[in-house]
Amino acid sequence: MIQNQGLYQTLLSQAEKLRKHNRQGSIQTKTRYYQAMQRFCGYLADEWRLQKLSNIAPKHIQAYTEHLKQTNKSASTIKTDLAAIRFYHNLMSEPRHELPDNSTLSLKRRKFLGYNRAWSEEEFNLMHGYAIKAGRPDYACAINLAYYAGLRIHECCRIDTAMAEKILRDGCIAIPVNMTVKGKNGKIRIIPVNEIIKTDFRNLLESTARGDKLIVLPGMKTHIYIKKLQNFILYHRKKLPPREKKERLTFHGLRHAYAQARYNEFINQAMKPWEAKKAVSNLIGHERGDVTSIYLSCEEDE
Repeated sequence: MIQNQGLYQTLLSQAEKLRKHNRQGSIQTKTRYYQAMQRFCGYLADEWRLQKLSNIAPKHIQAYTEHLKQTNKSASTIKTDLAAIRFYHNLMSEPRHELPDNSTLSLKRRKFLGYNRAWSEEEFNLMHGYAIKAGRPDYACAINLAYYAGLRIHECCRIDTAMAEKILRDGCIAIPVNMTVKGKNGKIRIIPVNEIIKTDFRNLLESTARGDKLIVLPGMKTHIYIKKLQNFILYHRKKLPPREKKERLTFHGLRHAYAQARYNEFINQAMKPWEAKKAVSNLIGHERGDVTSIYLSCEEDE
């Protein structure tokens, strides 16, 4: 129960303004982050009597982290809440302080499940085939983007005709064509694109009106399209060869397959494991080694 409702509502209104102007992230991420900010605003109102979110300082983050630990929140929950606070902090036009990163907050590492979420090559080929057979080249393209380029599902949906045309124009250079994709927290990463994806783009551009999204159907909300694509995979994964915990085979697992393939590629190029992990981290849009280890289905390096 929040005691200082006046200050809480003041802080919450500031967070709400930032939320309304934000266009980054999926609906699920936006909702999760806003819930975290609501809790943080309550804490700031009662414990610090803070009036402006732009005045958030390292001491507030350090104290809130300890508060979360004392209330037995898991390491994963704490890290996600802190990520939400930093995300909103980055949306502010003139914050007064720079916030500390997790390495200075003595956070425990997350415990990883040993289950490998990555799709096998056979599973990928079968699911891609189901999309083609169903007359859904848009689904097939999204599956290729995740498997061959490591894109998140909402990043696939963000690509429009102008972006696709730029990729095809850049295909004439001698080095691998790169695609700039805006990911979590507004970060930019460069991702190599292969000929399979470029062929998908050429085919889809023939039937897509200029200015439209490349794979999201005209007039359809992105979150509705994402749900339909997820349901397509949910239905057709029952046809795939038996495997342990098939119910956890999701679109996101295609990114796991991409990360593992790139990691093995870098190791074969004589990279050291930590160098290969860093290279994979840059490609999939994560800076922390522990998160990359989840994709590689391994424990974090000591």
